[in-house]
Amino acid sequence: MTDRPASWRMPTPKQMEKMAAGVRRNMPPKPGLAPDDDLPREYWQALLDDPRAEAKPASPCGGTLRLSQIPQHVLRVSCRRCARVVEIQKVDAARLYGPDALWKDVGQRLLDKTCTQRTGRHEEDGCWPAFE
Repeated sequence: MTDRPASWRMPTPKQMEKMAAGVRRNMPPKPGLAPDDDLPREYWQALLDDPRAEAKPASPCGGTLRLSQIPQHVLRVSCRRCARVVEIQKVDAARLYGPDALWKDVGQRLLDKTCTQRTGRHEEDGCWPAFE
């Protein structure tokens, strides 16, 4: 005999059949989709029928507007990395960078000029802008 405890025993054929039946009951009715399968038509229709699908964003994100297109008088950009906030009046930004300059480029320049997060690695250096 082996040194195994009495509680460890091979299940009987009847017990194994009972366990297999329990597994079969808990299985989904049909297999799920593989990662590269197309999503079903019902999924896409549900997305299109959702009322939020027609919603337009309140303002273009990421500072994609030109300075001349921005209605606010004070522009604010913050850094998601160091939490620093830089504000500039739209008139001053247009005078320094031109009215056709993109706000994301201006905001990045404003943050980069005073960045304190320097590691020496290009991928990690600089601030991560969040345009407000």
